[in-house]
Parts: sequence; structure tokens; C-alpha cells
Amino acid sequence: MTATMGAESEEADREAGPRRAAVLIAVLVVSAFVMILNETILSVALRDLTVDLDVSTTTVQWLTSGFLVTMAVVIPTTGFLLERFTPRQVFLASLTLFSAGTLISGLAPGFAVLLAGRLVQACGTAVMLPLLMTSVMRLVPAERRGATMGTITIVIAVAPAVGPTIGGAVLASLGWRWMFWIVLPLSVLALVIGAVWMRLDSTTRSVPLDLVSVLLSAVGFGGVLYGLSSLGESGGGGHPVPPWGAITVGVVALGGFVVRQLRLQRHDRALLDLRPLTYRAFSIALLLSALLFMCLLGAAAILLPLYLQTVLRTSTFVSGLAVLPGGLVLGLLGRPVGRLFDRVGARPLVIPGALAMAVSLWLFSALGPDSPLAAVIGIHVLLMAGLGLMMTPLMTESLSALPDHLHSHGSAILSTLQQVAGAFGTAVFVTVASLGTAAPSGAPGADGLHASFMVAGGVGVLAFVVSLFVRRPRQPGEAGGAGSAEHGSSQKSGGA
Repeated sequence: MTATMGAESEEADREAGPRRAAVLIAVLVVSAFVMILNETILSVALRDLTVDLDVSTTTVQWLTSGFLVTMAVVIPTTGFLLERFTPRQVFLASLTLFSAGTLISGLAPGFAVLLAGRLVQACGTAVMLPLLMTSVMRLVPAERRGATMGTITIVIAVAPAVGPTIGGAVLASLGWRWMFWIVLPLSVLALVIGAVWMRLDSTTRSVPLDLVSVLLSAVGFGGVLYGLSSLGESGGGGHPVPPWGAITVGVVALGGFVVRQLRLQRHDRALLDLRPLTYRAFSIALLLSALLFMCLLGAAAILLPLYLQTVLRTSTFVSGLAVLPGGLVLGLLGRPVGRLFDRVGARPLVIPGALAMAVSLWLFSALGPDSPLAAVIGIHVLLMAGLGLMMTPLMTESLSALPDHLHSHGSAILSTLQQVAGAFGTAVFVTVASLGTAAPSGAPGADGLHASFMVAGGVGVLAFVVSLFVRRPRQPGEAGGAGSAEHGSSQKSGGA
């Protein structure tokens, strides 16, 4: 009987591990969904906010771009944070910051305070993404990572995609402040649930935070994005810092950041270890993810609502509903595509996905003032289907190519570039739309939006070309895994 009870206890322990992992991942996924929803929830309110806050379109878009670039500045520090503090401490700090930023935004009397609240929100959101992906790589076996990453796709992709829908519904019946008052109780509830359930065994160590790297990262990303966003305002004039000056300073700072990381990683002290970039599969997936997020956040989440409202003259509620079918398609594809990846690999999914993305973006450039709303919805669904075929395979492929000791840095690099690319796409596309518009107000019109969608179409073609370099799935008996392990080992020893 004792032997039987012991066997039952061991079986219960084996079953408790996956259940506990599933609960932890569910807590992280729900929390991250609430937080990332805020990336684009204001996109349908840009036109109203320009009037209500008395600022230009290219200034108000910083409520989205500033959110993204702040995430890009903070995310590189998460490698330090996840080593220095426990996942529970990082989780609670993340949601506390996000809740505080939501409260500040809801109470904001003007644009400056609203932007400050958004930046505080972004600080909390930035920490959650690498925590989520690193936890999945730790808790989920390799053969099931594709399906689990499919769930994370719902967070990273669907939340921004349905943000305009939720924002449009709220704006039509209440007002833009209610976008924050509705989110606040959800974030507080997630904080309470996480405080109870968030338990993840980990070891911490005292590691130094390189403040010079943090400063170079902030100046680099902030300078480039500020310069790009400022180009569209009155030809770039009337700014305390000239746009091209800010871009130049930003590029130089980013160069200094890279050089410093290469030097520090020899002693395992880098803020952001760049050794994952030496893995071909990771680098290709990273580049494709960047191009994908440029189009997802810049074209689909920002340009399309502007087109619907300023060219087709739809209400904020209708423009929000118009992007809902595409968002649902993206969400429904998450887990099925993840399971397919576990069976066939990335290449058979990414190439047709990139083709669908390129075709849909060029179809957007053909839209005009007389285009039917049904055509816009259909093209958006095609775009979201293409992104759905790409996102889960790219995230899983990139991180699975790395050895265990580089997972946290790989997820930080991936998350950083995704947010930078989204902010870069938003800034570039809005700037092109403003420069291509003859209206004195500078508000994007049909000609400017047409030019922006053509630029987005060019990005789509580039993504399709890059997708052709995604590696084919390894066949049984090939030595790809060993080669990857040897590469990781040599890189680690070379960095030391």
C-alpha cells in the first residue's frame, strides 16, 4: 500500500508541474493582453484628440510612438531585471507601473500629462513582454512551444489589432478618458490575481546595471523617432531640436550602444547581449519580425483608421468595427498556426504569409475616396491572415535557435526591435502622409495616405524577399541541432 501511495504521489507531482506552468502562463498572458491593448487603443481617437488637445496630427501620434519608443528603451534593461529580481517582483512592479500610468492618463488635463501617463504605462508594459516569453521558454517543452507561442500571438498581435475597435466603441458613446477608466479596474484586477498566483522558482544574482548603456539606448531610440516624427510638422521647422539633428544624434548614440555592448559582453556585463545576432535563423526571423511590426502598428493600426475617418468619412465607431474582423482572424489563427509550426517548421508558413502581407498593402494603396467599405475590410482581413501565418513561427523560430543561456537576451532583443519597428513604422508612415498632403492643416488626406500605403507596400515586398531566406525544416537524421549547440558554445567561449 505504501508503494502504491508513493507511486500515486509521484504521478500527482508530475501532473502538477504542467498544471502549475499553465496557470502561470495564463496569468502572464491575460495581464499582458490588458497592457498591450493600450498600444493602439487611442489610434481611432487621434483626430478627436488633435482638436480636443489643440495639437497637430504628427504631435498627437506620439501618444502611440512615445509608448513604443519608451518600451524600446526599457526592454533592454529587462535582462538585468530578470537576473537581479524574482519573476514575482518584476511582475508586481510591472502591473503597478501600468496601473499608475493608466490613472495619470485618465486624469490628464492636457497633452503633456496624457503623454506622461502613457510613458509610465509603457514602462510597465515593456517589462511584461520579455518576462512572458522567457517564462514560456523555461516552462514549456520544445515540442509544444509553437502552440504556446500561438497563444502569445493573441497578446502581442491581436491586442493591438482590436485596440481600435474597442477605442472606437468607447469614443462613440463616452469619451477618450473612458479608454483609461475602463482599463484601470482590469489592470488592478490582474495585479491582485498575479499577487496571489504568480509563483515561479528562480535564482537571482547581483549584477551591475550599466547606466551608460541605458543612456545611449534612450538617446539613440528617442532621437531617431523624435526626428522622424518631427519631419512631418511644418516641414520640420519650429522645433527646439532640428529633426535631422535628432536623427543624427540618435544614430550615433545607437552606434555607441552597440560598441559598448560588444565590449561589455566579453565579461558577461552587457545590458543587452548581442550574441544572439550571430545565429542566422534568429537574425532572419528578427528582421522579418521588425518588418511585420512596422506594417502591423504603422499601417494597419494607425494609417487605416486615419483613412477610414478622413477619406471615407466614417465615424470612430464604424472605423473601429471595420478592423474587428481582421483582428478576429489574427486571433483565431494563433494556436492552429502554432501547431502547424510544430509539425512543418516556419518556412511553409512564413513565405505565403509574407506574400499575403505584401499584396494586401499594395491593395491598400489603390484605395480612394470612392472605395467601398467592404473592400477595405476584405483587404484588412487578408493582411491580418498574412501576419497570422508569420508571427507565431517567427517568434518561436527565433528563440528556439538560441541556446538556453541566451534566451533572456534573445527575447529582449526581439521585443525591443518589435517595438522600435512599430514606432519607426508609425513615424515614417504618418510623416509621409503629412508631407504628401496639400491641406494647410497638415492632416493626412487621400493623396498623403496613398503615398504612405505605397511605402508600406514596399516594406511588404522587402519582407517577402527576406522570407525566402527562412531555413527549411530539418529532416530526421540531420545534424542541425548539434551544429547549433556547437555554435552557441563557441560564441559563449568567444565572448568570454
